Amino acid sequence: MPDSATVLMVDDDREIVRGACLRLQAAGYRMTTAGDAEAGVAAALANHPDVILLDVRLPRRDGLSVLSELKRRPETKHTPVVMLPASIVDHQAALDAGARFFLRKPYRGDMLVQAVRTALTTSDDLCFIADTHPTGADSYDSPTVSDRGF
Repeated sequence: MPDSATVLMVDDDREIVRGACLRLQAAGYRMTTAGDAEAGVAAALANHPDVILLDVRLPRRDGLSVLSELKRRPETKHTPVVMLPASIVDHQAALDAGARFFLRKPYRGDMLVQAVRTALTTSDDLCFIADTHPTGADSYDSPTVSDRGF
């Protein structure tokens, strides 16, 4: 249920965080945020979010190492994480690290809401990939849900 779900967004770009928070709050989600990797791990442990939005490129420590740490910790290993890669290289690295949900930057607000909803409701063996062109237009007619591929 969106109205009872909490989303943690870990991203250092304040404008992206602001826009995402506005969009997800309008969709009924509660939001918490962190601006770097260490604060993101601490917030995940303290707040027990229902889903985490995690930027791949963060200052001092990348999102892939955060994903690995979250997956190792018993408190967060089952929390769905939507990776926010900015490039196909980041996307592949996140997939290799075990990520199952992706929303490539730049993304549209409706795709962000759909990614969060999918992360909250999708079984463990599926992968959600939403890829957008730099113009913001979807490169697919709909998000790809696959069993680990592009």
